[in-house]
Amino acid sequence: MDSSKELSAQASFAPEPLLAEAQTAAAHAYAPYSGFRVGAALQLTNGSVVTGANVENVSYGLTICAERAALVRAVATFGPAIRIAAVAIANLNNAPSPPCGACRQMLAEFIQPDAPVVFPAAEGTKTLPIADLLPLAFERIP
Repeated sequence: MDSSKELSAQASFAPEPLLAEAQTAAAHAYAPYSGFRVGAALQLTNGSVVTGANVENVSYGLTICAERAALVRAVATFGPAIRIAAVAIANLNNAPSPPCGACRQMLAEFIQPDAPVVFPAAEGTKTLPIADLLPLAFERIP
């Protein structure tokens, strides 16, 4: 991993306010099966912040992650032309939780190429651009 990319993404992004929004969203998670409560906050290019929380289902495959919940909410609220300027993910379990593969691909559809994604990692928090999290994403159809 190129640490210069991480540093440049962190240099122009103050994650604390967005992380606080994600932490608040995590408190609303529905996680009776795993107990793993996650929140996500998306800073849109229009300045709005949209949050989401994970919602589990007894058949785990139907569970929706916090990142996708926030993204669906953003599209439902502002329309399909939204673009994401930054993403923050938090959980109430003090555990590493980068976005899963499905969330990475869903975010890639709407995120600015250099937008920072901040998430809990083993060594605290980590900030990376989406291209580093999903280097071979499917291309968005214009």
